[in-house]
Amino acid sequence: MTRPTNVLVTGGAGYIGSHVVRQLGEAGHRVVTLDNLSTGFRDAVLYGDLVEGDTGDEGLVEDTLTRYGVDTVMHFAAHTIVPESVADPLKYYGNNTCSTRSLLAACQRQGVRQFVFSSTAAVYGMPATGIAAEDTPTAPINPYGASKLMSEQMLRDLSAASGMRHVILRYFNVAGADPGGRIGQSTRKATLLIKVACEAVLGLRPPLRIFGTDYPTPDGTGVRDYIHVEDLADAHLRALAYLQDGGESQTLNCGYGRGYSVREVLAAVGRAEGTPVPCEEAPRRAGDPPSLIADARRIRDVLGWTPRHDDLDTIVATALAWEKRIHGNA
Repeated sequence: MTRPTNVLVTGGAGYIGSHVVRQLGEAGHRVVTLDNLSTGFRDAVLYGDLVEGDTGDEGLVEDTLTRYGVDTVMHFAAHTIVPESVADPLKYYGNNTCSTRSLLAACQRQGVRQFVFSSTAAVYGMPATGIAAEDTPTAPINPYGASKLMSEQMLRDLSAASGMRHVILRYFNVAGADPGGRIGQSTRKATLLIKVACEAVLGLRPPLRIFGTDYPTPDGTGVRDYIHVEDLADAHLRALAYLQDGGESQTLNCGYGRGYSVREVLAAVGRAEGTPVPCEEAPRRAGDPPSLIADARRIRDVLGWTPRHDDLDTIVATALAWEKRIHGNA
């Protein structure tokens, strides 16, 4: 699908980045990962070299770009916990925005021509209809979403002023793990619903709290668009192929275009394990939209992307299998 090339993956030891590194390696690309291992894991990098350091270290980035002859950068390195971003906003603007600016400066000096950026549906905030298309107004309601939106704008401005072309991928709710069981979501104290539910059903954390049961949704709980990490990683390889073929800069939603409620997710985890997920109801959290679903037509049209794991039970099964593996319950 793509011609072998030299790719720098920032944050490639993390959850999503490591799946992309693996798929890039399997496709024959020459990969180098840059990660400070603050939340990533050395043994999750299955292909290429690992350079330990910060994305904001321009000297290190320039040296890495030169040494490996990099022509494409895929940028995942970021803090991603929404409540933490509210409590410590400068941490998020420092790491997510300022470090991205430093990375882009190094890329500009070294003549990097192609850039794929890991963004988020959090840039949309709370769209009125609960469905977000790429041209839906951006109105982030937390510093995490704002920090990513600022990075998007820097990337667009740099592309307009230089020869760099980019694809911005706005993720919805990423879940699941490598079906081969090699890598998965290992982040400590993760807040992603499917991981938390899998840990709760295995007795690895206290009962899960359902935040809000009175939303205007079919069962009163929040509805989200869940995408399997393998399909998301495939979108990055397709973005690379698109740029290699001379494609113009794009911003694309990464979701399936369908939503599942919290209760539907918990039911799927219960089916997979054969026992209900222990849970308790709690009040709504400030800033949680009732529903957030992708209008995901553009990514299919532009990249020719076709999901292969678009099934909640499949997503849950791979996530649960990963939890059992890393906690010795397999």
